[in-house]
Amino acid sequence: MSGAVAARTADGSRLHLQHGPIDLIVEAWGEPAEVADAYRRAWERFQPLLDELVAELPALRRPLDPALGRFSGRVARRMAAAVEPFVEGSLTPMAAVAGAVADEICAEMAAGGTLRRAYVNDGGDIALYLSPGASLEVGVVPVPNRPALLGKVTVRSEDPIRGVATSGRHGRSFSLGIADAVTVLAADAALADAAATLIANAVDLPGHPAITRVPASELEPDSDLGARPVTTEVGALTRGEVDRALERGVEVAERMRDGGRIAAAVLCLEGGVERVAARSAPVLASADGR
Repeated sequence: MSGAVAARTADGSRLHLQHGPIDLIVEAWGEPAEVADAYRRAWERFQPLLDELVAELPALRRPLDPALGRFSGRVARRMAAAVEPFVEGSLTPMAAVAGAVADEICAEMAAGGTLRRAYVNDGGDIALYLSPGASLEVGVVPVPNRPALLGKVTVRSEDPIRGVATSGRHGRSFSLGIADAVTVLAADAALADAAATLIANAVDLPGHPAITRVPASELEPDSDLGARPVTTEVGALTRGEVDRALERGVEVAERMRDGGRIAAAVLCLEGGVERVAARSAPVLASADGR
């Protein structure tokens, strides 16, 4: 496996960090010297991170078992803490890996306490840092592998949101459901990552003949999902079927919101969109401002 690499983007404003499957885009705002120092800290923390995860990978791929004790690495502990509230979903800590990595690097950057704002984007799972009075706009896409913007969310420093994550059958990980995309806003990116996984799994039409599923282990022998059937194709669905599938996901998302585990969610399938609005946090504005 090649080593970690770091590079500035063409305009110099962002930092690109990559090591094996981990691929981050990092951006910070503040005085130039403070931003440079934050990028240095991000790079230093990033370099050993993949090796730390690999060292605990067998345990991270198993359903969380508190009896086995705590993980050693900080990112592994973030992953475990994120899935612990969702034990009913039989998640492994790997369900929160992208968000947890983003949280870890973002926290390292913000440790100096001088940045105005920052984000770490790990393939669409995003950790945010906002100093008092700061805000950031986050785009929401209906299908991750298509360049179209559904709308934007403005996250303010006073909002209980520091993480945004998207899951679904078009993402980097397998999905048990049929959602094109489920975007979740939560207290941190690891929690949003785990919640988005479960909500996307719930957007489904069990037994529908137009849906093709294959055991995860046939597609990826080391998958933490084992022989569980994951979605590979979704054929033609009626509008009523799309609505029913989305409603199943909405029910799960609303329970999470009402239980304080997420702030809000947006669920997308075949042109259908459902919003689970936050109680006291930003609302998705459509791409045309409506």
